[in-house]
Amino acid sequence: MIIGGVVGYQLAADPSYATLPVALMVVGTALATIPASMLMQRVGRRWGFIFATGLASSGALLASHAIAINNFWLFCLGTTLVGASLGFSQQFRFSAAESVSADKVSYAISFILLGSIAGAIAAPEILSYSAGVDANSPYENAFIVMIGIYMIAAVLLLGLRSTAGADADEVSAPARSLGEVVRQPMFVTAVLAGMVGQGVMTYVMTATPISMTVSDGFSMQQTAEVIRAHVIAMYLPSLITPFLISKFGLPKIMVVGVVATAATLFIGLAGHHLMHYWFALVLLGIGWNFLFVSGTTMLTQTYRTSERFRSQAANDFSVFTTSALASLLAGTVLHSLGWNLLLISAFPALGLMLMAIVWLSRSRSSRSARGDITSV
Repeated sequence: MIIGGVVGYQLAADPSYATLPVALMVVGTALATIPASMLMQRVGRRWGFIFATGLASSGALLASHAIAINNFWLFCLGTTLVGASLGFSQQFRFSAAESVSADKVSYAISFILLGSIAGAIAAPEILSYSAGVDANSPYENAFIVMIGIYMIAAVLLLGLRSTAGADADEVSAPARSLGEVVRQPMFVTAVLAGMVGQGVMTYVMTATPISMTVSDGFSMQQTAEVIRAHVIAMYLPSLITPFLISKFGLPKIMVVGVVATAATLFIGLAGHHLMHYWFALVLLGIGWNFLFVSGTTMLTQTYRTSERFRSQAANDFSVFTTSALASLLAGTVLHSLGWNLLLISAFPALGLMLMAIVWLSRSRSSRSARGDITSV
């Protein structure tokens, strides 16, 4: 994510295509969400995740070779394959949620997300190491290092065991149609939280390296530090998000996520200094965490065990298709309209999220008044 747009800018014949490799990585994630869920339903979580490491390694190898031969479209293919592997990796949080009792779901999801802090810390170091090995091809070598990391992951995943279970009521209850599941106000709100959180985050974050390095003249090291702070801010709040959810409830945490994301846009509009970018991207990460964790936690309350793979696939396809579209638009909007208008264009999505939270609250109040509230 740090170097995709920069490499794209170096390889692309048209600067407006600079963020296409990152966008296609997100497209790959979106396209893989349904196949990933269906494959895991057939072969289990473990082999699905291990298959993903092979897919990612192949993509990293292609990306490295593409940089070596200066081939933009081959680089795009490599990042698309890496993105497809992430469609499988998104199932980690559901696998974790299935391994604990209902009251611990938010803790399990947050614990999984905390693992990404290691990536935020390691990524700039990998870039520095790659540059030290060969200053003429730092990005090419970085993708080779990625392959080694994925192979380590494959070995660790051999120890994964299925933990999905169901209580007696869910075993006896027939699976509902997907249409019935997705029409629930809680399902719609949960999915929208993921779509808005992931979509706005991807939209702004994809454009940031280009805006910083190309438009405002910051160094790659400064850009990498801003992105690292952003990624840490995405995952570090997971230490407290479950406690906040337990204390204040999912809708209120979603509202906080919307407010933090709105603050991102206002700070970004305030100026183009390094600290504007830094504070904006940190708040963007925090807003994403609150929306994504609360949305995923709410989602697990909307389906039965027998419905989980289809429901999870529908959610992730919606979330990452939105993210892919946002990433595809980011480069074009930034190149055509500039950083400020890109930020302004994200506000309507936040307004839509707030409307969904109000709708859910009113729906719950109405059902409670009629005595209709039942468990999934």
